[in-house]
Amino acid sequence: MKKITFLTAALAAGALTLSACGQEGTPDAGGGEGAVAGDAPVYEVAEDADFSESDTWEAAQSNGTLTIGVRFDQPGLGNRPAGADVPEGFDIEIAKLVAAHLGFAPEEIEWVETVSANREPFLQNGTVDLVVATYTINDERKQVVDFAGPYYVAGQDLLVAEDSDIAGPEDLAGTSVCSVDGSTPAQRIAEEYPEADLVTYDVYSKCVTDLQSGSVDAVTTDDAILRGYAAQSDGALKVVGNPFSDEPYGVGLPKDDQVLRDAVNDALDEARDNGYWTEAFEYTLGDSSGVEQPEVDRY
Repeated sequence: MKKITFLTAALAAGALTLSACGQEGTPDAGGGEGAVAGDAPVYEVAEDADFSESDTWEAAQSNGTLTIGVRFDQPGLGNRPAGADVPEGFDIEIAKLVAAHLGFAPEEIEWVETVSANREPFLQNGTVDLVVATYTINDERKQVVDFAGPYYVAGQDLLVAEDSDIAGPEDLAGTSVCSVDGSTPAQRIAEEYPEADLVTYDVYSKCVTDLQSGSVDAVTTDDAILRGYAAQSDGALKVVGNPFSDEPYGVGLPKDDQVLRDAVNDALDEARDNGYWTEAFEYTLGDSSGVEQPEVDRY
């Protein structure tokens, strides 16, 4: 376990490559205990896709495999259940529909687990072609990688025990709060709520284990992620429901691959028009009423 004081976090902030952080009113995770439900969406694979001016796409096409970095530990978003061969969740569906637009079928995707701290390095060193992993778009990250999207807008919230009196970030003074290394939620707690004791790990599942054991008082990250964990807890945990940020999720790409970024943005625009985005959301996160796909930012 790693504890970060406000001073340490502040000194390190400039060196951090920042992580992610749904929008208020995000529905509970669908499919019961963080599992998908119903028939899986099918995304038509483009047979005539040609983005050969993109070095990343050209290499993937030559290899016959598109490598995508995703989460393996976030129910409803990016999760690989015990014994499963492939991950599942909303991010996974977004990755599949993007891959289909690029000409890759699901069986031609190689799924690579990413955590908050390694997403930029994985894109920079070619470990992955894309990252779809609750990856918040921000200006600091844009210095080293590019983004398509956003495809969803999340909000930082708190996961607490069902009987907790914590009602929002203003109640965190003197409490122990857990998040992950290299994440915007962790940095926000360190900078804006320094009277809380910040504990960080490499993955959120360790934070949830600590919360269940009483070792920490709250877990903080995006509300969509937290709702997945709450759905798995049989009522023992709850999301406070008081978001205190806007976090646009984007698809991470290698820096300066404009052709690939345009192609992924086109895929997301098409997903709005042909209903793929709604199918993906309802298959993994539940009722999409009141939830809208954001406009892509073609910066």
